Amino acid sequence: MKPSACIELKDLKLRTKIGKYQPGDTVPDEHVLNLSFSIDAGLVLIPEDGMAYVFDYDPLVLEIDRLAIDCYYETQERLISRIAQACSVYSEITSLEISLRKGPVHNNSGSLGVKLHLDETALNQLRALKG
Repeated sequence: MKPSACIELKDLKLRTKIGKYQPGDTVPDEHVLNLSFSIDAGLVLIPEDGMAYVFDYDPLVLEIDRLAIDCYYETQERLISRIAQACSVYSEITSLEISLRKGPVHNNSGSLGVKLHLDETALNQLRALKG
């Protein structure tokens, strides 16, 4: 079995505005992101300690934060699409799964989310659209 590696970002609260609401609607007070992406195992099984040997995810996290506050979003799907595009810039990322959930949804309870999974083929198609 070939080694594989994954980077996970969990429960990141985004400072974003998403959705249109009428008076009396339950307005979510948080939007929470989970992001998981595959990378080459050689970026985790490293010969020595040093940033030169690993995938530096900090710039991606900063870009996600920037996208979240960049504009008003009518839908969670649009923000997820923009995050997927931001991930596609990194050739080290070979597949990804993004989920974004908001809450509360109704009667001050519940959460509702959207999840996107892109395998290597789908991610390469997204890259080709940008190129």
